[in-house]
Amino acid sequence: MSFLFGGGGRPQPSSAEKIAAAEAEIEMVSNMFNQLVDTCTKKCIPNLYREADLNKGESVCLDRCVAKFFEVNVKVSEKMQGEAAQRQGGAMGGGGGGSMFG
Repeated sequence: MSFLFGGGGRPQPSSAEKIAAAEAEIEMVSNMFNQLVDTCTKKCIPNLYREADLNKGESVCLDRCVAKFFEVNVKVSEKMQGEAAQRQGGAMGGGGGGSMFG
């Protein structure tokens, strides 16, 4: 009887599907972190270590690299979500406000 109260519109994901989605998200975040570490380490830290700790220049470089990495990641994500929304809207016959009454 759940179809009478709005429960039949879209099937709920099973427990296995939820676990698979969580695993995929963890893998995606891990890959992004590893890419961040690799990119910023190659850019900011020389291969020959002279000191045990980061010097001021290396620290500032890493800070800026991480900030830029996340800024670009957000911009790319927003762009991809916008394009996916446009494709989904276009596939449903909708567009940019060209409705029958507007």
